[in-house]
Amino acid sequence: MPDVRLASSQGKWILFTTVLGSSMALLDSTVVNVALPRIGRDLDADLAVLQWTVNAYLLTLAGLILLGGSLGDHYGRRKVFVVGVVWFAVASLLCGLAPNAAVLVAARALQGAGGALLTPGSLALIQASFHSEDRARAVGLWSGFGGIGAAVGPFMGGWLVDGPGWRWVFWLNVPLALVCVPVALRHVPESSRTGAAGSGGATGKSRAGGGFDALGAFLGALALALVTYALIEAASGSPGVVAGAAVAGVAAGAAFVAVERRRPDPMLPLDIFASRQFTAVNLVTLCVYAAFGGFFFLCAVQLQVVVGWSALGAGTALLPTTVLMLLLSARSGELSERIGPRIPLTVGPLLCAAGMLLMLRVGPGASYAGDVLPAVLVLGVGMVALVAPLTATVLASVDVSRAGIASGVNNAAARAAGLVAVAALPLLTGMGPEAYRSASAFDDAFRKAMGLCAGVLALGAVIAFTTVRRPPPDCRRPECRTHGSVLAPPLEGERARKRLT
Repeated sequence: MPDVRLASSQGKWILFTTVLGSSMALLDSTVVNVALPRIGRDLDADLAVLQWTVNAYLLTLAGLILLGGSLGDHYGRRKVFVVGVVWFAVASLLCGLAPNAAVLVAARALQGAGGALLTPGSLALIQASFHSEDRARAVGLWSGFGGIGAAVGPFMGGWLVDGPGWRWVFWLNVPLALVCVPVALRHVPESSRTGAAGSGGATGKSRAGGGFDALGAFLGALALALVTYALIEAASGSPGVVAGAAVAGVAAGAAFVAVERRRPDPMLPLDIFASRQFTAVNLVTLCVYAAFGGFFFLCAVQLQVVVGWSALGAGTALLPTTVLMLLLSARSGELSERIGPRIPLTVGPLLCAAGMLLMLRVGPGASYAGDVLPAVLVLGVGMVALVAPLTATVLASVDVSRAGIASGVNNAAARAAGLVAVAALPLLTGMGPEAYRSASAFDDAFRKAMGLCAGVLALGAVIAFTTVRRPPPDCRRPECRTHGSVLAPPLEGERARKRLT
């Protein structure tokens, strides 16, 4: 049984290193958007390269995150976490050294694979190390401090892009890893699966003793990659190649479903979708995080290319969304427990849609106080209203023993939705390969994109209103009460306590 107390010296070191490790991935997912215009100019890259700079990372992260926790369960959570941190740091170094766009995109894909190891691993270490009386507080601190890292990301990224250059956005991870790894090796106890221990969102090894679902992970990532390629290349690529990629992507997706249905130890047990509530909330997740992914990809470019702000100004402009989530997400969760999740999951997406429609005012000569801030505040309030209830409803919709996999599926779905949005929005809005170099062309496409994002959010609100119901009183409740990531819901493991409302 884990017996490390949070107040002990070892407990503080465990919390420090897990927060530092997970913050690397959280920080990187937010700072890169701010650097995109400068990356494009320096590498003489078109819009497709900027899309792949974001999506290569999301692709491997979303495709492998369900598998990442199971590797830690089997080979040792500390070992896999350390491997993930080192992997992420080496990939970050390669990103910063990239001489051309192809190397940068490949290195970003490697970064995502490292993130798939360290992100669930950091939570699993907390759950496997701390005494049961301290575990919930430790997870809360892990989530809150990680959110602070996400909040610092755009500001730090903008400062680095405007100062020493965009390559330092990636190199920043190297010194963080040099601190994180020795602390983990010295102070974090090793652990592996011993029955009910959670993995932060993975199914782990088969209960019957089977192997890892590497084939399922490969097919899932391949399906996402092919569909993403088809969407990005549809505007300017060969029609035959694009159609072939699309068909192959659908075929890979069908093969993934077939493999998961037949395996005794699937990465994604399809019977989990037998819960109507679980399926409905994941549909809401797809709508919400597709809109968020598209918004944060395009907004930082809009503020720099069209409005004319610096990278630092663009990054700082979006800070209120994360700050609001850090300050109010716990209270939003408490409110949802009192009134049920249906209203928050309906009102939240509608507020976010209103915030994106307010972004239509952000064009040439826009002011922060009069144009950007009102939109960002409304968007932030909407995110506060929906993120905590969404996570709680996901956990409540399945048996408590499957909370870890339910959270992992929801987290992966959010990242996959953002991936598809970044690939599809430029195509749907007629954004050409050189659009980000032209203020007028990008502004026109951005306005269309905000309308599409608002429509997808409204669809999510309709799904929530018509399908989401109050969970039973004895259901599983989230441990992550404070949350600051704007691109994915928080991960939850299987070790959390079950609490009555």
